[in-house]
Amino acid sequence: MVQTYKMYINGKWLESFSGETFDDLNPATEQSIGKFQKGNEKDINKAVDAAEDAFEKWSETPAPKRGKIILRAAQMLEQNKESLARELTEEMGKVLVEARCDIQEAIDMAEYTAGEGRRLLGFTTTSELRDKFAMTIKRPIGIVGLITPWNFPIAIPSWKIFPALVCGNTIVFKPSSDTPRCAIRFVEILEKAGVPKGVINLVTGPGNPTGTALVRHKRIRAISFTGHKDTGAEILKQAGIKKVGLELGGKNGIIIMDDADLKLALEGVLWGGYGTTGQRCTAASRIIIHEKVFKKFEKMLVEKVKKLRLGNGLDPKTDVGPLINKSAQEKSKNYVGIGLKQGAKLLCGGKIPKMRGFFFEPTVFTNCEIDMRIAQEEIFGPVVCLISVKNLNEAIDSMNSVEYGLSSSIYTNNIRNAFKAIEKIEAGITYVNASTIGAEVHLPFGGVKNSGTTREGGLEGINEFSETKTVYIDYSGKLQKAQIDTK
Repeated sequence: MVQTYKMYINGKWLESFSGETFDDLNPATEQSIGKFQKGNEKDINKAVDAAEDAFEKWSETPAPKRGKIILRAAQMLEQNKESLARELTEEMGKVLVEARCDIQEAIDMAEYTAGEGRRLLGFTTTSELRDKFAMTIKRPIGIVGLITPWNFPIAIPSWKIFPALVCGNTIVFKPSSDTPRCAIRFVEILEKAGVPKGVINLVTGPGNPTGTALVRHKRIRAISFTGHKDTGAEILKQAGIKKVGLELGGKNGIIIMDDADLKLALEGVLWGGYGTTGQRCTAASRIIIHEKVFKKFEKMLVEKVKKLRLGNGLDPKTDVGPLINKSAQEKSKNYVGIGLKQGAKLLCGGKIPKMRGFFFEPTVFTNCEIDMRIAQEEIFGPVVCLISVKNLNEAIDSMNSVEYGLSSSIYTNNIRNAFKAIEKIEAGITYVNASTIGAEVHLPFGGVKNSGTTREGGLEGINEFSETKTVYIDYSGKLQKAQIDTK
């Protein structure tokens, strides 16, 4: 029997007002893993009501106590790590070792954020007037709407939910319809950890009407979204006057210089290009290689890619799992056709294999020009293109030729090359002698250009989910006028 799951509003598991459900498929088997509530505007309104009722008490709870609840959630995530990872692989498709990393990232974020409950740093500064004190403090925003993607169905919600909670906000959470069960498991843990009723509310359902109702809601004070840039642009149009944080796409590149350790670079390209089946916003889909080592590296890469094993992520022999759904599979197939039509040379892969599930062969294109669509547009699949360059300046120009600017990497043993790349590459993240993926929770994460408008993680993640309030205390006993009273 296929289980029917409910939404979580005001501390209760409820059916949607719509009376409708949708299926969630295992991408490796195409079998249903459950039926989920198709939320609508009435459900969002009910969730906002609950969050509003809970806000005053939660925001007045001392931040260290909020942090203790988050720390309990970290401990429960740790205790349930293996079962959560297996369910995540079943629902999303990534190989089990990566699913464990997904859970671990949430654990790390919870531990880090719990500690921030002891800080929530403001700052003190001097006043321009005598007998006057000036400082800033952190205050909660209010009710925040969180919209998360399917590719990191535990980790990415943790980057939003834990900072939002420790800052004293209440939450309406809408996960991707491709991974609603992971969201339910996450909320179950938060409930057991002691998050009070109404503080977090979960509404499952499609982008329209569920996500749209959340974005447009007048009592929602902030929206945090991770997903496609076109959806992000639409959110900006519809959100009205509220705080909007967008983590969007990437068309990330790895530069390999002629002095690079090619074996190390090869490991980075395999991990960046085919980890999570290329379904990361930080995935490395463009490999920009110095012409002196281009052919050598091309051969090394193709030999390894041909040996990657497709299969169910629960099978320990699997290297590359399925894509998330049929649409993603067709998208990768279509981009292969576009690449061939525009003159790129297919070295391996490029096909939908004859097996059940939404699989796609790990693919390598060579002879790619920077203006080709496969070198410009985010594919979100296991498709990598190789670009030859003559020097570092050309490599950096190639890196910066896209509309995105999320993650980047350079492999070199020349410190001048490394620092020039750090300075000149247009990206929110640059790795030296490491791949484009591997964010750490205590550091800011985010991009420039069309990759987004915000930073999550670390202290900047706290800033994202709080308001800064400036406080002046005048103990002079008289009216003083800034910029006027200068005596």
